[in-house]
Amino acid sequence: MSEKLSEKLIKTLPHPASGNKITYDSDIKGFGARITAQGAISFILNYRIRGRERRYTIGSYPDWTVAAAREEAKALKRRVDLGEDPMVIRDDERASPTMKALVDRYFEEQSPSRSARAISDERSMFDKIVLPVLGTTKVVDVRNEDIDRIHKEVSKRRPVRANRVAQVLSKLFNMAKRWEYRSDNPVEGLRKNQEHKRQRYLSMEELQRLMMALDRHPNQQSANAIRLLLLTGARRGEVLGATWDQFDLARGLWIKPSAHTKQRKEHRVPLSAPARQLLSTIKETADTSPFVFPGRTEKQPQTDIKRFWSSVCETALSVIKTFGTFEPVI
Repeated sequence: MSEKLSEKLIKTLPHPASGNKITYDSDIKGFGARITAQGAISFILNYRIRGRERRYTIGSYPDWTVAAAREEAKALKRRVDLGEDPMVIRDDERASPTMKALVDRYFEEQSPSRSARAISDERSMFDKIVLPVLGTTKVVDVRNEDIDRIHKEVSKRRPVRANRVAQVLSKLFNMAKRWEYRSDNPVEGLRKNQEHKRQRYLSMEELQRLMMALDRHPNQQSANAIRLLLLTGARRGEVLGATWDQFDLARGLWIKPSAHTKQRKEHRVPLSAPARQLLSTIKETADTSPFVFPGRTEKQPQTDIKRFWSSVCETALSVIKTFGTFEPVI
């Protein structure tokens, strides 16, 4: 027997001796209130779709009022009339991974083919910028406005960095499409910040000031890293991550393995006489570390020289701004 569900009726529903009992609403077919032997009450909707009987749990009482549950039941029935199966859609949404889970899979599957520096930079963007905002959000629920908001916030401090964050997010969502987590990329259409590349070369006087500042600095390991950058024109990551087995000082060659080059090909670089002399001098006092510029432990390379570079710039006095935009080093 059914009767119209009301707040008064819900509060007087009798507890079954065991299991649960459903009292159906007289106005909306399939809509009812289920009460368990322990007295827990929830609203449900029975419906039929494609020949199958389904029972959808709307929510528990009193989190859901009778009026709210009634309106939800009406909305669900409209969806069923349009051919949707609310239970299938809900289950799919629950199975959808969070952004954190997507990022974890992204690094798990992409890391083997990429350099350590690229991985570290992207991980930093996700851990410090993206995941604090979207970490618990379902992948399917991320919208264009979510990406716009992150890009806008980072742009206030670091416009170029904001563009890099957008690029890595676009890569992430392209993988989400490939893995069938969603069918679109919410980064598409984002208006990125305009970037202006600047390039400037040091004059002889400025170069002399730089060399004097390097000679006077107490941290000669980092000073040598700067010197090698100047003498080889290599990328910062290549120099800091260089190992002794990459160098053939007798023949004057730097053999960069494919995993360390941007083109992913082995690259043989001739070393100038000053570069060979610098490396020979460093090797004379080197410890057992395989790295030319070891980090805190022998098994890790030095990872950054930005603070050292700032210190050298301060020592150089009148050319601080000049050095701050000297791209081959920084």
